[in-house]
Amino acid sequence: MTAVLGLRTVIYHVPDLKRAKDWYSSVFGVRPYFDEPFYVGFNIGGYELGLDPDTKGAKPGPGGSVAYWGVPNADAALAHFVQAGATVRSAVQDVGEGIRVATVADPFGNVVGLIENPHFVAA
Repeated sequence: MTAVLGLRTVIYHVPDLKRAKDWYSSVFGVRPYFDEPFYVGFNIGGYELGLDPDTKGAKPGPGGSVAYWGVPNADAALAHFVQAGATVRSAVQDVGEGIRVATVADPFGNVVGLIENPHFVAA
C-alpha cells in the first residue's frame, strides 16, 4: 500500500487567469509565489491554492476543482489507485522543479489528484 501524506493542493480551473490571480490575491491577502502563464500558485497557510487556465479537461465552476493528495512517489501511488479500481484521468507528469502530478477518477466519478512535491514540508 502506498502512503498518502495528507492534503497538499487544490487547483481551480479559471477561464481568465489574470482576473482570477488578482481576485485570489485580494481575497486571501497574499501574492502568488509561482506566477506563470500556465499556472499561478499561492501558499495559503502552508497549502497550495493553484489556478489553472487550461479549461479543456476540467471546466470552471462546480466540479471544476481538484484536491491533490500528497504522496511520496507519484508512479507507485497511481498504480495503487488503479489497482483499487480508479481510472487514470491524467498520467504522471512532471510540472517542474521535481513536482509530479497525476489524476484518477474514483469508481464514483470523483477526480482525485496525486502530487509528489519534494518542496512541501508538513507543519
